[in-house]
Amino acid sequence: MSGPKVVALGGGHGLSASLAALRRLTDDLTAIVTVADDGGSSGRLRKDLGVLPPGDLRMALAALCGDDEWGVTWSRVIQHRFRSDGELNGHAVGNLLLVGLWELMDDPIAALDWMGRLLGAHGRVLPMSAVPLDIEADVAGHDPARPEELSVVRGQAQVAVTPGDVRGIRLLPADPPAVPEAVAAVRDADWVVVGPGSWFTSVLPHLLVPELAAALVETKARRLLALNLAPQPGETAGFSPQQHLEVLAAHAPGLTFDIVLGDRDRVEDVPGLERATAALGGHIHLAPVSAVDGSPRHDPERLAAAYGRIFVDRERIAPWR
Repeated sequence: MSGPKVVALGGGHGLSASLAALRRLTDDLTAIVTVADDGGSSGRLRKDLGVLPPGDLRMALAALCGDDEWGVTWSRVIQHRFRSDGELNGHAVGNLLLVGLWELMDDPIAALDWMGRLLGAHGRVLPMSAVPLDIEADVAGHDPARPEELSVVRGQAQVAVTPGDVRGIRLLPADPPAVPEAVAAVRDADWVVVGPGSWFTSVLPHLLVPELAAALVETKARRLLALNLAPQPGETAGFSPQQHLEVLAAHAPGLTFDIVLGDRDRVEDVPGLERATAALGGHIHLAPVSAVDGSPRHDPERLAAAYGRIFVDRERIAPWR
């Protein structure tokens, strides 16, 4: 298998679904993962050891595992969580393995590459920044008794479930350094895929890392934005697909997209989405990408078919570099 150089940005289950699709289409795939998680196993390890939160990085590696016995087995192993009454309760095996590699190698990128080799991962996983980050959000109506009052909510875990209307986010520390390998991958890509994923906590944070944001604007790659299938309770409750685009544009002025991918059965206002997409410089592509059981999650094979069609159609227009 060959294919274009693809870079996918995001975190959590959304990025995992995208990677599971993209690894079916190309041998040259890089995931750039958010590092702001402060909940669960990742939050505990981050607090205790001062490391990058490993959870989203682990999930990306698991998604890149193959469908053979080796890949399926290792994917299950690193995703496995301990269940006990002790300190290990809730920790994922892959989180502990990754942190162990970081401590031994004192190089987070080399450790991720080594773990990828162990798993037989079909691609590379990189953090968007080499330092742990925090998300701070301005939320209207966090106190239901004061619907117009703005409150500050801090921490990825809290922002993800906050009541009220998230108006915007910022990263702490402000202007964090990007991982150079991530910046280089974006600049050298043929396609950059942003989303799907938790909009304020997995997708938008990449656009607030200055060097990475500049690379996204300046790259000669085609840019594809994959929409979520449904609003996320708390974080984007009540958002239409076009509102997701408007929020993105507000956080990343100057960033354009060639294609916005949505599920054809879940976009209710197609003309509205077309207008919002045109404001970002692109066109919409609607295809069946959700799970066949009707749940609001992406099906990797259907998503792969949609990505593949987009890549092939655009290849007819202009060849990959």
